[in-house]
Amino acid sequence: MILVTGARGQLGADIVSEFKRREISCAGIDIDELDITDAEAVRQFILNDKPSCVIHCAAYTAVDKAEDEPELCMRVNSGGAENIAKACREADAQMIYISTDYVFDGSGDAPYETDAPKSPRSVYGKSKLAGEEAVMRNLDKYFIVRISWVFGRNGNNFVKTMLKLAQEKDEINVVNDQKGSPAYTADLSILLCDMAVSGKYGIYHAANEGFCSWAEFAREIMRQSGSSCTINPIPSEQYPAKAPRPKNSRMSKISLDNAVFKRLPLWQDALERFLKDL
Repeated sequence: MILVTGARGQLGADIVSEFKRREISCAGIDIDELDITDAEAVRQFILNDKPSCVIHCAAYTAVDKAEDEPELCMRVNSGGAENIAKACREADAQMIYISTDYVFDGSGDAPYETDAPKSPRSVYGKSKLAGEEAVMRNLDKYFIVRISWVFGRNGNNFVKTMLKLAQEKDEINVVNDQKGSPAYTADLSILLCDMAVSGKYGIYHAANEGFCSWAEFAREIMRQSGSSCTINPIPSEQYPAKAPRPKNSRMSKISLDNAVFKRLPLWQDALERFLKDL
């Protein structure tokens, strides 16, 4: 049996659906069923359920709010991951920890390799890196999968925001100096389900193929959705945020190639399928 935390979130919901499609036993839980910051509750839950693998999607993801709530963010993203890792070790279960490009400092323009130096600049990034370290400290049978720019059917995301704004405005300002790869949860879920039954433990980078800026992403959303809304590219300095955003979110997918996992389709193709699904 596979256990998925954060099962009502964008990625978790799609992972549960993918396992059900494959007719593989899977249980999805969220905060109402389990508080991942409660170590003993986590231990009892996992020992009782005896999953073969825990896919840990649950996280504190409010990047700006985390700057005002660093202790809570760290307790959820680092402490929660450690609680699950320790319980997995005791239950002899493998763990897939969903991480982020925010563990890097976001500088330069080359795609980050999995072993590139970590230097997170935000509370959120620091908490996710601490979660990675907790998993590696407590387990041998683990996957750490860093993802970026996630969009999917469930919850809020950049694509849905752009579509909503396009109905309200004739033009939208979008930053053009932050570059990375969008990641469609329907595609990610297929890869993560493949990983869960592979035994090919390690650290991976996963997102759809191709790189773009947020403004380029927004323009493609408008083009594919048939909107006449104009996208105005602006520098990050004109769109201040409490938490620093990485200007370079590009990640190398060589880790997938080395383990013979199939790369995700082009992000433009993923967007087209997502818009049809909506």
